Amino acid sequence: MQQSATATRMNARTWGLLALLGMIWGGSFFFARIAVAHVPPATLVLLRVGIAALALHVYIAGRFDIYATLRARWRAFLLLGLVNNAVPHMLIFLGQTQIGAGLASILNATTPIFTVLIANRMTADEKLSPEKIAGCLIGLLGTAVLIGPRALAPFAGDGGPPLWALVLPVLAAASYGLAATYGKRFRGVAPPVIAAGQLSASTLLMLPVSLMLDSPWQLALPPLSAILAVLALALLSTAYGYILFFRIMAAAGATNTSLVTLLVPPSAILSGMLFLGERLTPLGILGMMLVLLGLVVLDGRALARLRPA
Repeated sequence: MQQSATATRMNARTWGLLALLGMIWGGSFFFARIAVAHVPPATLVLLRVGIAALALHVYIAGRFDIYATLRARWRAFLLLGLVNNAVPHMLIFLGQTQIGAGLASILNATTPIFTVLIANRMTADEKLSPEKIAGCLIGLLGTAVLIGPRALAPFAGDGGPPLWALVLPVLAAASYGLAATYGKRFRGVAPPVIAAGQLSASTLLMLPVSLMLDSPWQLALPPLSAILAVLALALLSTAYGYILFFRIMAAAGATNTSLVTLLVPPSAILSGMLFLGERLTPLGILGMMLVLLGLVVLDGRALARLRPA
């Protein structure tokens, strides 16, 4: 069904909510960088999704026929939780043991590119157009600029982050892209139920992984800064982030809401620079600009406005 003009209009309040969501999701890379220094990645994923799932269940309070939906579609929620939470969060947190919040957010900003490529392959109604191909190529070029020099680091004595740490956020982006395509089968399910269902499923998936890999009962109590970062990651960036995301989508439509992808890296970079002393190299800035340009071309609206009537 085509969205009405009212549903897709971006007013000042909606733009403000979108900017807030960009800050919150950009902050997730900042919070993760603090927490992962004291909490092993698998346990950090478990804490993030588990606390967020609990918070969303409290928020929903049995509405939207949530428990009947979870019982009827538990297999689908398990798969969605795997590819949209458990796997990408684990990959990003592992990568962030070696790279900063800003760089991780830029690499993960390629998610829409992978979404387009995967949807072209797996669906019949979302095929590549010339604009989408151009946007994907530009964004992938930016990714290559960010990652490429690292591949030669062992030979050049660069001393920078290892190649695997740079590749992991990109693999997480591919997992998110797969989840976006798979998630279409949840049409008709209330968005808060989708969020709570996938987070509940990923909690069940990550519990045995955390127990086997980290033996969390043997871990030392993290410092207060790490505990606060975990709570912010779960309650602010995940639980409230989902609620805000769906509120914006209801007011402005999915296409306008997707603009948040452009706001996340600047937010993560700024917080990393201000509070963690991170900085981007000139090559990193070039890669970021190419990735963001690719997303603008992929979105298509800016190019449409430049075309003559």
